[in-house]
Amino acid sequence: MKKLFKYIGLFLSLVVLGAFTACNIQQLDDSKDAGLNIKVFFPTKVVAGQPMTISGSGFTDAKEVVFPGNVSVTDFELAGDGMIRLTAPAGIAAEGGKLVVRSSSDQAESRLDLTVGKTVVSGYSKQAGETAEGGELITIYGKDLEFINAVELLDADGNPNLITAENFYRRGTSSVIFYVPAKNIFEGTFAGKVYTYDSNVFIMPELAYKPKQESGHWETKITYLWKNETGDAIPSWGGTFRFGLEGNDGNNECIATFPADVWNLIKEDKVRVAVDVNDASNIRITTGWWTGAYGGADHNCTDMLLEEEDGTKYIELDIKGDGNLYDNIDVQHLLFTGDAYTLLYIYTVEQEWVPGEAGHWERKSFWKNETGDAIPSWGGTFRFGLEGNDGNNECIATFPADVWNLIKEDKVRVAVDVNDASNIRITTGWWTGAYGGADHNCTDMILEEEDGTKYIELNIKEDGNIYDLIDVQHLLFTGDAYTLLEIYVNEWVAGGGSEPDPVVFWENGGSLGEVSWGGDYRFGLDGHDGNNECCATFAQDIWDIIKTGTFYLVAKGSDWPQIRVTTGWWSVQWMGADNDIKPDNMAERMVDNGDGTFTVEINFGDDPIVGSLDEQHLLFTGSGYTPLKLYHK
Repeated sequence: MKKLFKYIGLFLSLVVLGAFTACNIQQLDDSKDAGLNIKVFFPTKVVAGQPMTISGSGFTDAKEVVFPGNVSVTDFELAGDGMIRLTAPAGIAAEGGKLVVRSSSDQAESRLDLTVGKTVVSGYSKQAGETAEGGELITIYGKDLEFINAVELLDADGNPNLITAENFYRRGTSSVIFYVPAKNIFEGTFAGKVYTYDSNVFIMPELAYKPKQESGHWETKITYLWKNETGDAIPSWGGTFRFGLEGNDGNNECIATFPADVWNLIKEDKVRVAVDVNDASNIRITTGWWTGAYGGADHNCTDMLLEEEDGTKYIELDIKGDGNLYDNIDVQHLLFTGDAYTLLYIYTVEQEWVPGEAGHWERKSFWKNETGDAIPSWGGTFRFGLEGNDGNNECIATFPADVWNLIKEDKVRVAVDVNDASNIRITTGWWTGAYGGADHNCTDMILEEEDGTKYIELNIKEDGNIYDLIDVQHLLFTGDAYTLLEIYVNEWVAGGGSEPDPVVFWENGGSLGEVSWGGDYRFGLDGHDGNNECCATFAQDIWDIIKTGTFYLVAKGSDWPQIRVTTGWWSVQWMGADNDIKPDNMAERMVDNGDGTFTVEINFGDDPIVGSLDEQHLLFTGSGYTPLKLYHK
């Protein structure tokens, strides 16, 4: 995630304009004529040993940089007339102050104060005695952790192995996350070390480290044994949906027969039977001779219905365990009868270990609907093609050959926003052929991601109806009453796994607007809001995370958000009085999410605010931003 450079950039612009209000544009561009001047320095909070830069003008003749406490530095790198690179010295006054750049004949003082950090480590994501396997992520919690520059573990031979800051998974002010080396890690129990720029050393808990073992991941494997290609419902108490063993259907009574290995799986093991039901459904599973019934005589199996994650209703069929049909179906077949339901498919679900690098799933997007426009009713707007094959400019987007071939030859996912009236037609730009068959409404193919996203898994090659046509005729999404959101795939990314999934414990329902030094965004512990002042209260476990753990604020900001985290009584402020997070102060705490929002990581650690939260509540105030949600990991 990128920092909010646009805010820092705006800050720099304001400083420059403020310093040169009497100058014309030519003077602003000619830094050599501007005289000795400090425009900005970064970072604004430092510890001894911290690399930093000073930007300004007239630095060619600079002789020394003086830090608060009258600490002089003469050993620095001059990067042209407008930049000095140097290392923050030891001995800077704890209260901070102005930076001064001096030449032989002039001096310039910074507009902003330099502040001094002090790293405090409050805890770790793993506790003493726990196991840490190669490839795992370990999180360090605390305050001013941006000054951590290395973690020391032991390599496979027992020698010190430094993991430097550029190799951290993430480094922030209140948490640092790093990977345990996958293979080059000593197998045994030891305490790692955490180093800071100013030579502080923190000893980690003793953990039992071991190299990454067999790498790979579990995948859910679905095997379809039979599908209802026509979509026909069960004829009322009829004998149509009858299944048998290959070679045992002399009278051709079965809708399908199975080879011996599949039949034995159905008989001896557990299989799933997907059904579409309603309140009037009666599901009878019996033999073709009606001698016995699954679950007992006259049993309606709707009471056995279970549900997949995507909402599919199914019965887990265990013929051997049930016993009522097991001895008869080889000769008499297996019959699904009853009334008012549709047998969709018979399938198995297995968890399969897939060898390979440990890692995590990531969404790779090929196209997004940036405007949010819905599909025009039976229109031709959402048409896609191969680059170079859109001479008449009819396509909303074209893809390079590698992406187009993936869409044609493999499986991709198409995210949609639908309602009860939706009709999704996937065809060619010439309307010659339709995915799923003539006039097919693809809403019956909709699946659901874990995050609730509705999608269709598009397999153009296997479907076959438009495969040979789309290179010339393009791919068209048309129909009515839905929005095409995204075309994407989920890819397995190697590299030690991902961060835990976020747990959202509060979301802005829209009734609360932008913060403007008010008290709307006030949060408390359940039972501690007698005057109904809070917009939300939380159970003790969530409140404990807020007080002693790490949580995150996601917000939408203006060009100049100012974030103050305090109590509902305004008595204690996180990180000190009037120390707000804003573009010219701790801007690095606002992490740009790339979608117009930003995230602030919050870990109170031993801050005095913690002792007041139970009684006085937690308040987000300030100006120029709208809180959207709170979450933890």
